[in-house]
Amino acid sequence: MIELEGLTKRYGEKVAVNHLTFTVRPGIVTGFLGPNGAGKSTTMRMMLGLDRPTAGDVRIDGQHYHQLKDPIKDIGALLDAKAMHGGRSAFNHLLCLAQSNGIPSSRVHEVLDTVGLTAVARKKAKGFSLGMGQRLGIAGALLGDPRILMFDEPVNGLDPEGIHWIRNLMKSLAAQGRTVFVSSHLMSEMALTADHLVVIGQGRLLADTSMADFIAQNSRSYVRIRSPHRERLLDVLHDAGITVVEAGGEALEVDGDKAERIGELAAQHQLVLHELSPQQASLEEAFMQLTAESVEYHAHSDTPVPADSPVGVWGDGWKEGRS
Repeated sequence: MIELEGLTKRYGEKVAVNHLTFTVRPGIVTGFLGPNGAGKSTTMRMMLGLDRPTAGDVRIDGQHYHQLKDPIKDIGALLDAKAMHGGRSAFNHLLCLAQSNGIPSSRVHEVLDTVGLTAVARKKAKGFSLGMGQRLGIAGALLGDPRILMFDEPVNGLDPEGIHWIRNLMKSLAAQGRTVFVSSHLMSEMALTADHLVVIGQGRLLADTSMADFIAQNSRSYVRIRSPHRERLLDVLHDAGITVVEAGGEALEVDGDKAERIGELAAQHQLVLHELSPQQASLEEAFMQLTAESVEYHAHSDTPVPADSPVGVWGDGWKEGRS
């Protein structure tokens, strides 16, 4: 378990983390979300004792990080996949970590196999792709068989198979009763992985709730209906006290979760339905809704662009990537 109480970090006049209080519990995958500059990396560094808080407290299973006797066996972390000696092989990189922390070399072979790097264990890390570097970083996090695991952008550079693998790995670790805390900008993947969400913006806590509740609280849910008996259906729903909004393409929309009731009313009045589908926003849409006022960097697509500029060739997406 990781417990934060009033955690604050200032750099001069800049408040990077502003009085954060939340708990990361075992047995579930907790996602850590926030726009760029929200303070996620700073928060994770303070959890690991790499940055000293200006105020507040953070504890790992009831202790400060520096009080842990064997930290690598208590908490494993991947913050930077490039934090390794490029001249060492994958095996020797992990072996150095193992020997300096009293971990048997047999464990090195185990984690290399877990992350799928056994075939390249003797190759130097500097020749690794970004995805292979991520796998090696995850192996390092797993090396001490810790109860708590933290991953910052773990799917960076991974191919679809790798993304599927890390998703299942995190779920498996949580199912074993471990604490799993993961930060990512890949919303579609986080929606498939996390059970609980902690969301921050400009260093402040915006949400600490389950995935389902987060989406429900920050988006509109409604039922979309289409029927060849549209006018009769409108009358039936009106008589039942159900408010209907007319949408495009002859569709109707009803706010809330009323699909079953609408289906029963249609059957009762022998009305054919061509569509009766509950609609809910994605995690990305709910996240954008909640953090709209907390985004520090905004890209603008209405800026005039010379026709012969690289932006004119590659489009606005390229321009935003550089901003």
